[in-house]
Amino acid sequence: ITRQLERKCLFLHFNGAYHSDNFEGISWYINHYSKKKKDIITISTVTQTDNSKLTAENTGKADFTICVPENMTRTY
Repeated sequence: ITRQLERKCLFLHFNGAYHSDNFEGISWYINHYSKKKKDIITISTVTQTDNSKLTAENTGKADFTICVPENMTRTY
């Protein structure tokens, strides 16, 4: 990943929440091993009973958060 990011291009990487929530995991490693700090944007999906407002637990996990109903069909 870091080698590809040295090129001047848009790099899109998909992974699960474990690898990027709270700006940790892959995001941390990319900035740690890159020559220059990279502009990284994270998106996380969370489930809640009430989707009108994010709970404190789900706030701040990513730059953008997609909140879906708890009873939404999930695949793992």
